[in-house]
Amino acid sequence: MLCLLDTANVDDIARCFDFYPVAGVTTNPTLIAREERPFHDILTDILKVIGERTMLHVQVLGPDAETMVAEANQLRDRLGPGIFPKLPVTQQGLKAIRILASAGFSVTATAILTPLQALLAARAGAAFVAPYVNRIDNIGGDGEGVVLDIVKMFSIHGLSTKVLTASFKNVRQIHDMALAGAHAATMAPQLLDMIFSHPLTDSGVADFNADWAAAYGADTTTLDNDTE
Repeated sequence: MLCLLDTANVDDIARCFDFYPVAGVTTNPTLIAREERPFHDILTDILKVIGERTMLHVQVLGPDAETMVAEANQLRDRLGPGIFPKLPVTQQGLKAIRILASAGFSVTATAILTPLQALLAARAGAAFVAPYVNRIDNIGGDGEGVVLDIVKMFSIHGLSTKVLTASFKNVRQIHDMALAGAHAATMAPQLLDMIFSHPLTDSGVADFNADWAAAYGADTTTLDNDTE
């Protein structure tokens, strides 16, 4: 399962790309607005960190298919081939997905809450579908079950569209998505940090370091004990 960052904060992106095996970045209008900077400046700065050919998923806002298509074309013209336009699974969104997919775009269908929405988006040509796991749970649904059904449907019908799970509040949900067969998960930087954080890992490393220091001296490494 690929790990993507769900943020528009350039500092968080730079830090996570430095440490973690991150495959790309997803944004949405809320995350963009939170940065309180010009829209294209934010995206340009993100690309400086991740590279123009690394996936950057950017949501369009047009009320109709024609505007959505125009937005997607402008994004690719300005920002390059790593741009994945994000389109909602509305009637106008599905129309725009078909147009953009036929023009060679890799499109992400977003705001998915049901398996059949995902199936229609895949049939329209979406490269990714993004089910909102926690939002489904919050309305009394089964986010994990929806993802399991989407993965199964795509397998049964031989669809190449990938499942990009989104909307998480805890690490357990991400764990469940990996077991459900999701192809990717996008998460806030804080959640990605939590995946790699465990008190027993920290205490184990501390014990190793203490034993080494007792035998070979504090603040030394194997580089300081090369006798050849």
